Amino acid sequence: MSDATYADPICISAPPSKSVSHRSLIAASMADGVSRISNLLESDDIKATRACLEAGGISVQDDGDALLVTGNPAGMRGGEDEPVTLHMRESGTSCRLFTAVAAAGRGFFRITGEGRMYERPVGALTEVLERQGARIQWQGKPGCPPMVIEARGFAGGNDEVNLEESSQYLSGLLLGAPLARTSMDIGLGGRKTVSWPYVALTLQAMEDFGVKVRIFERTDAGYEETDWRSLKGFKPGQVRFRVEPAAYTPREYSVEADWSSASYFLAAGFLGHPVELTGLRPDSVQGDRAAVDIFKQMGAQVYFDGGTLRIAPGEREGVDVDMGSCPDLVPAVAVAAAFCNSPTRIRNVAHMRLKESDRLAALASQIAKTGCDTKLFPDGLSIDPVKLPAGRELEFTTYGDHRMAMCFSIFELAGIKVRLDNPDCVSKSFPHFWQEWDKIRKGNKL
Repeated sequence: MSDATYADPICISAPPSKSVSHRSLIAASMADGVSRISNLLESDDIKATRACLEAGGISVQDDGDALLVTGNPAGMRGGEDEPVTLHMRESGTSCRLFTAVAAAGRGFFRITGEGRMYERPVGALTEVLERQGARIQWQGKPGCPPMVIEARGFAGGNDEVNLEESSQYLSGLLLGAPLARTSMDIGLGGRKTVSWPYVALTLQAMEDFGVKVRIFERTDAGYEETDWRSLKGFKPGQVRFRVEPAAYTPREYSVEADWSSASYFLAAGFLGHPVELTGLRPDSVQGDRAAVDIFKQMGAQVYFDGGTLRIAPGEREGVDVDMGSCPDLVPAVAVAAAFCNSPTRIRNVAHMRLKESDRLAALASQIAKTGCDTKLFPDGLSIDPVKLPAGRELEFTTYGDHRMAMCFSIFELAGIKVRLDNPDCVSKSFPHFWQEWDKIRKGNKL
């Protein structure tokens, strides 16, 4: 690859990981002492997680550009007579993690939210929590928030969780499991599982804060212990997770950069002027690191140089790709597919319908505004590209979904004048997105 390929690239600093920010704050909240967490993402979702911790009796204080979290090894404290309100805003991750972590504590908690939160299911998770000793009172649609949890701690023992809707159910149970009265073995039920890399992030955060989870994988000889880093995925009936009663260890912690938020800039480097991204770990366990391989398959030129990732244009070819382990990459990949010379099919992402919007339907309907032929399938979508309408002004509906707002901005690289009905919704995960995107506009002279 010639040096000319990267002459004067657009330089972008990748934001901190939202997933790691959530998990590090929650792990620190159950540590026996004070943790200092730096490089946290400043976003609406992380503000929701901080507020929930504080409502549950956890001290969280500002310390310059970091937070000091004083943990409680007994877990969160709810109300004795009236429930403490844990308001999730629109953060599905906060809701699913805290539903389990609150139940591992003591007292009454009310789980509330806004937007689509009251349509986002948690029933498969609460079934486990009830077996562990919690009592659940639905205050709206059964199986979805709002609800009241009477937390009595986890009983421990053998249990099983269905992950067909979300891997976050398992992540929440794992985070709360060290507080159980006895060791806790968690198996996987249902017909399929999704998003293993997000569980890996949970296991990494727990290990970083001093709690080791033992993994047992089924073999012909029975269940044998294995290192979680060796797993490429998991299937129902094939893996069990064992957590012994333990206390998290306080520590200094810096949150790594976010691959999913970087995906829009990777797409920009693939489709326009070359881009250089700093702060990303090439060895990260984030599933969205798969963006490198997917954009390479589509023809991008990508390589790491020390701590810097560089991406430049190449052939634009469509792909047929299973994105079950990296659903947050789908918006950027789907829009990039509209620029390609051949069709793209994205598979195994039915769970995207349960996000801040029905992301599959949103992508299909909005990408079709450019003239591309889009088709929805039960587990994904396809994009058959056409020559994009440069010079036209198109209005895209974001559905109040941060990832829709960010991905549709990529169409500016085709010369389309993009208008969004709610550009400010990026504050959910990436408040400074538009300042960074202005660098893309200037570098491409848009």
